[in-house]
Amino acid sequence: MIRVFNHYLSTRVLILTAIEALVLFQAMILGYQVRNLGQDVPFPIVEALCFTVVMLLMMTALGLYETFSEEFKTTIQRVIVAYLMTLIVLSVIFYLIPQTYVGRGVFALTTVFAVASLMLVRVVLFKVSDVGLPRRRVLILGNGREAEDLIRFLHEGARGRTVQYAGLYPVTGERQGGKFERLLNHDHLLRTVHDLGVSEIVIAVRERRGGVLPLRQLLDAKLKGIKVSDLASFYERELGLLHIDNIKASWLIFGTGFDQGMFRDVVKRVFDLVASLILLVATLPIHLLAMIAVVLESGFPIFYSQERVGQGSEPFRIYKLRSMVQDAEKDGKPRWAGTNDARVTRVGRFIRRTRIDELPQLFNVLRGDMSFVGPRPERAFFVDQLVEEIPFYDVRHSVKPGVTGWSQVRYPYGASKDDALKKLQYDLYYVKNHSLFLDLLILVDTVQVVLLGKGAR
Repeated sequence: MIRVFNHYLSTRVLILTAIEALVLFQAMILGYQVRNLGQDVPFPIVEALCFTVVMLLMMTALGLYETFSEEFKTTIQRVIVAYLMTLIVLSVIFYLIPQTYVGRGVFALTTVFAVASLMLVRVVLFKVSDVGLPRRRVLILGNGREAEDLIRFLHEGARGRTVQYAGLYPVTGERQGGKFERLLNHDHLLRTVHDLGVSEIVIAVRERRGGVLPLRQLLDAKLKGIKVSDLASFYERELGLLHIDNIKASWLIFGTGFDQGMFRDVVKRVFDLVASLILLVATLPIHLLAMIAVVLESGFPIFYSQERVGQGSEPFRIYKLRSMVQDAEKDGKPRWAGTNDARVTRVGRFIRRTRIDELPQLFNVLRGDMSFVGPRPERAFFVDQLVEEIPFYDVRHSVKPGVTGWSQVRYPYGASKDDALKKLQYDLYYVKNHSLFLDLLILVDTVQVVLLGKGAR
């Protein structure tokens, strides 16, 4: 994994992206050369760059850089859809900037070269050579539930492509007569690391006091180039979340991240204003059609407002297109929205699945109540419960809530305390590592959520 602007990116994904960027760029150049064979014409550098960037964004939005274990047929379908979406976007760009126009003949040849080359790259890298990158071999230093959970994690699905379980190194011996556990002799830890070809040691213990950890040996291992990580940092890097069970207040205080400042606030506010205005203009026809559909099915009111908890735990009113029947909570008792909730209308089900019902929240962004990207705001009734029951829940209120967020693109719709706990782990990762770069990644992933209807209820 490589850290870019506080966010962890897979080395394999970065290598694949670089290779495919080169392939797409060259496909446009080759298509242009073949179409103009024998003619002295300049290379379409700008056109090729534009095509490459848009195509990579569409492929990312369709999840082609998230999983590599799906059926090859599905991958082909995603690539084709990404290419069709690219043609639509480029058509708009050609209209706005005529100098970038590329003829149909060039595009036809580029299509053949690009799609065929992308399929070849994916076959070679993931079906034949599996990229050829060395796997990180992880030695777990610990025992108990934490170590067991980590072993299961390392054996999950396709995780073996990038990281391998090298072994378990216990830090304590067996209990003797109900007395405290006898500490082991750790003199052979470095030999174990060498014999197993370990590249990383992960410390998976709940209690580190009392001389449990072999600190001298761990330092020697680190000085020899072996990465030493605690469990919270390991999960943060591998899963993009902060595992509640493995973090303490001291880890949050003394660790990196959670950067706040005027420069970050100004950059984020400018980004929010620009992105919201562009999206409001672009989605105005969709917004109007949705409003008409709501009225025709269930009458007025069109919009639905509700009090939510914002930055600094301050309340504000959020606005949505109404997707439920009128007086959905006429008994006055707040409740989570469930799967196939009977209160949701037919139009409401569609606009919730496509996230069209969230569009009015762009006005909340313009007003400054919300940000474009951030943790989703929750109702005060549920917040009061969750703050009492879930550690660090109120940390998510240190930044503005968002129309979309890291937990929205990484976890399905949450409708229970257990879901709230799991989503909080992603929200904490965002609060700790938020940056403009991560915001842009979330926006691209949000396209996938909208197109595929992931997590809607």
